[in-house]
Amino acid sequence: MASNLETLVTVFGGSGFLGRNVVRALCRRDYRVRVAVRRPELAGYLQPSGKVGQVHTVQANLRYPASVEAALRDSHVVINLVGILTEGGAQSFDAVQARGAETVAKAAAAAGARLVHVSAIGADAESPSRYAKAKAAGEAAVLAAVPSATIFRPSVMFGPEDQFTNRFAALARMSPVLPLIGGETRMQPVYVGDVATAIADAVDGKAKAGATYELGGPEVLTMREIIEAIVAIADRKPMLVPLSFSLARFQANFLQFAPGALKLTPDQVTLLARDNVVSDAAKAAGLTLEGLGIAADSLEAIAPQYLWRFRAAGQFQRKSA
Repeated sequence: MASNLETLVTVFGGSGFLGRNVVRALCRRDYRVRVAVRRPELAGYLQPSGKVGQVHTVQANLRYPASVEAALRDSHVVINLVGILTEGGAQSFDAVQARGAETVAKAAAAAGARLVHVSAIGADAESPSRYAKAKAAGEAAVLAAVPSATIFRPSVMFGPEDQFTNRFAALARMSPVLPLIGGETRMQPVYVGDVATAIADAVDGKAKAGATYELGGPEVLTMREIIEAIVAIADRKPMLVPLSFSLARFQANFLQFAPGALKLTPDQVTLLARDNVVSDAAKAAGLTLEGLGIAADSLEAIAPQYLWRFRAAGQFQRKSA
């Protein structure tokens, strides 16, 4: 029986939040992993994810097709995880998530490699959000080049080092007041480790070729419920002040230039106006985590393992009076 060590998997975007989890999942299954990133010299922390020599980093930039072709040479499977939450300079949504996805797909097709592409729930060519439009354009380009590609659409992901739960916990630590945008918008937070497992399963051949999976956690929660859960875990008690979408968009015109957790773009406000949950169609077709046999972990089960650092008492939670 052939060993997975004979299979080379190239991961574009393997140094990011989802990427490092995918690399670990692949290493646990004994695949050889090539990580293609813009700055390989900054991705050395991925080496301990596997055995000596199992993980190798190379340079690639999705805006330069030649670098993509070189990065996936001799690959058996290609995984594209590259995505951005905000635009900056040449890193636009279209350049990275639409044209970049097309570049990877065409190179994978030319190399005869299987392709796994990660998009997002909410990808929609008719969406008012530039992010969602670019994600939809990327999916279309991928399937045009590689009709057998497997596409995963996760809901908002959480886990250590995420830019979601950690962001709100950090804001709650800094301020006694938190603005609440889209408080009634429904989301289905999904643990990043579960998404990584689904992707590794696809590499194993357990996912349907040419299918689009929607990945959500075990609970559908409103934005208000999510933030309330985060601040409760962080043992903080900020006042949640609802903001209308019009006022939030106005503020985002200025906050898009803010640093760190304070940053908010008009496009992110637009995204918050729409629910981000697994569709009934995906459930009926079995194109979900459950369909892959994965029991999803909840926010309340995982987040306390890393959000404790935002508590005033550290690992300990203050007892109610």
